[in-house]
Amino acid sequence: MKKDSSSLKSTLAVSLNNYLDAGAIVAGSSGITLWQNYLGLSEMHLGWLNALSANALGAAIGAIIGGFLADRFGRKFIFTYNLLVYMLGVLIVMLSVNYPMLLTGFLVTGISVGIGVPASWTYISESSEVNNRGRNICISQMSWGLGPMFILFFGMLLAPGGLLFGPVEGLAHAILGADAANAAVEVFSSRVVFFTLFVVAFVAWTLQRQLDESAEYTAQKADESSIVDNIKMLFTNRIAVKTVAFLACIYLTWNLVASVMGFFMPHIYETAGGLSNEQANMLSCVSWVFVVVTTFIISFFVDKVAHRLFYVFGLVAALTAWVLIIGGGVSTIGGIWLFTILWGINNGSSVQVFYALWGSELFPAKFRAGAQGLMFFIVRGLSAAWGLVFTYIYGENGEGFTLAAYCMIALLLISLIVGLAGMPNTRGKSLKQITRERYGEDI
Repeated sequence: MKKDSSSLKSTLAVSLNNYLDAGAIVAGSSGITLWQNYLGLSEMHLGWLNALSANALGAAIGAIIGGFLADRFGRKFIFTYNLLVYMLGVLIVMLSVNYPMLLTGFLVTGISVGIGVPASWTYISESSEVNNRGRNICISQMSWGLGPMFILFFGMLLAPGGLLFGPVEGLAHAILGADAANAAVEVFSSRVVFFTLFVVAFVAWTLQRQLDESAEYTAQKADESSIVDNIKMLFTNRIAVKTVAFLACIYLTWNLVASVMGFFMPHIYETAGGLSNEQANMLSCVSWVFVVVTTFIISFFVDKVAHRLFYVFGLVAALTAWVLIIGGGVSTIGGIWLFTILWGINNGSSVQVFYALWGSELFPAKFRAGAQGLMFFIVRGLSAAWGLVFTYIYGENGEGFTLAAYCMIALLLISLIVGLAGMPNTRGKSLKQITRERYGEDI
């Protein structure tokens, strides 16, 4: 019981990284129209913000670096320094007065997110017991849902017309002067939202510096393999290569859809649905409430019930959402609400839950984080390119929404089919047992 309590405590501390990951994405998306008005940005400018952010390329660059660093120097090494980079990136965004500065802030924050993700999921799995590894990953996923939920709630309250916009407006005029342009005043609501991420990052950094190193990493630390050796093994071991291909495929096809929704959902509600910024943030917030509730329920059963059930359930919800929205039209409030709820359920029982779980189970400790970093690099890197393509498909005012929806359905179907074909059987097994079964005794 004591050990279980300890793993839960460490899981909660590390899961704050997921809060900061998703929170950074949604903090950008919730205020993207405000930044667009303030800086006079085009849809292509927005596409580059998405491409270099925590949503895509920024995280991809960080992941490929952070994964192998975590395998070479330890998981705690990442927890000790990485969030300082995150706080720097958020600070740059908060103080941005032009597009290059804003883009730099998004990139630095994204790199930090990428560095932290492989170490976080690896640490959670390595610190968990056999009967609660899935539960702890679900807790991490809940944090991934709580971040956007709170950030969007703050965004809704602080947005122009929101209940707390008055104090924000007063702060903006105090800093900028009484004659400040309206767009410059309104964007202060986004600056304050990013400040809340800065505070959470500081708290997370303080807690994570107190964690002990992963016992499994410590046990294999005597192996003095270099980063180059681990990379070589990852690319030459047949089982490892097949595993990377499988996990990257299911996560990529799902994430191409999720990354667009994470960054552009409020913007889509505003342009294609005709909602205000406050209404768009409110609906997005509701979606994340369903993420948290769904994941919370699943956490009680994921270590006891076949993973196939929850995997299919989440993707069916996602596919249903996109089919219904094509039939009903995003311009109807009923269609928007149904889409919001179903997409939230999908995210709660999402491919990401099982990618995080299997990604930390299916590789040996010596390159476990590196393998996840490589896959995250592939997925978020391609998501960056897709974000730029999506802006062309979607159009300036949502005229290409239906075509975009069909693309989403095709991607989700691929994730469903490949996942069912290659799903591993790891439930109830220790990480050492899984490694022996897949790689033998000599790995």
